[in-house]
Amino acid sequence: MYEAKTYEAIFSEMMNEVRAGYPELDSRAEGVIGIALAPCALELAQAYAEIDTILDESFADTASREFLIRRAAERGIEPTPATYALVKGVFNIDVAVGARFNLDDYNYIVVEKLSAGTYKLECETIGSEPNSHTGTLIPLDYIDGLEAARITEVLIPGEDEEETESLREKYFNSLSSQSFGGNISDYKEKVNELSGVGGCKVYPTWNGGGTVQIQIIDSDYKKPTAELIETVQNQIDPVGHSGDGYGIAPIGHVVTVTGVEETTVNIDSSITYQTGYTFEDIKSYINDAIDAYLLELAKEWDSDISLVVRISQIEYRLLDVIGIVDISATTINGIAENLVLDVNAIPVRGSVNGERS
Repeated sequence: MYEAKTYEAIFSEMMNEVRAGYPELDSRAEGVIGIALAPCALELAQAYAEIDTILDESFADTASREFLIRRAAERGIEPTPATYALVKGVFNIDVAVGARFNLDDYNYIVVEKLSAGTYKLECETIGSEPNSHTGTLIPLDYIDGLEAARITEVLIPGEDEEETESLREKYFNSLSSQSFGGNISDYKEKVNELSGVGGCKVYPTWNGGGTVQIQIIDSDYKKPTAELIETVQNQIDPVGHSGDGYGIAPIGHVVTVTGVEETTVNIDSSITYQTGYTFEDIKSYINDAIDAYLLELAKEWDSDISLVVRISQIEYRLLDVIGIVDISATTINGIAENLVLDVNAIPVRGSVNGERS
């Protein structure tokens, strides 16, 4: 708003006023009056810059994170906090709750026994970074008889603190759709706040009056584990107390939590490679490019539209892979057409064949 109020502009205005009102005085910038007015012009320019900053911080669409959090708090909205990943550990013997292990750069602590030799572990590093790590665990203290220890799967992904733009969107959504007493907006708002949940779809009266189905995707935008589904179910409408109001769901709402479904995407293409490259040489890069595209689609799953895996997008992204000159005749699941997924499904990479050159 005050971008034009620079030091140069303010100083020029001051000197012009001197020349107009007191032509007999020395109005050179290097004169006594110019030297006297320069610090004042500098302070005024700084004041205008600070006023501009105050204006930006006063409105949610331009506020920085600190002031956006304060603005959102006025509507009872807070950024979703970071959480710790929960994983499944499998051991050849029973280990004690509280035992600590290491995998790569992360330490884990045993928090619960699931069955003989199978335990739930919590990562000691907060956030989403450890979510992709599975493999052999190394005990931090000696455990007699321990010969095998592995993390086999992530039960509930860890999450980073909510990003600024996500919080901004949440704030504006709270203004455009009012959440109240178990309506769809209320369920979406509350379920998306739960640890490990990356998005959800709400189906009211799906099995008659008073019933609600909530389908979730995990915070890594993958199919949730049975552990996460059970945890979310008990937070919303605990099993054994359905409709009694012991969870997030209002009294009288019988809620069933399910997970997003997966559709396998098998891709075949005729690829022309640069000299010296073969499919096996760059297979991992091809898979990474396809995975990145399918992840983008999965992030849009909760927008209540069917996802479409497009051949043009696959070919476009593969052309960016080093070693690929051209690509054609791409098919998805054996058909040379875009794949329209069921509204409840996300795409998952299956086989990839790029050797038909």
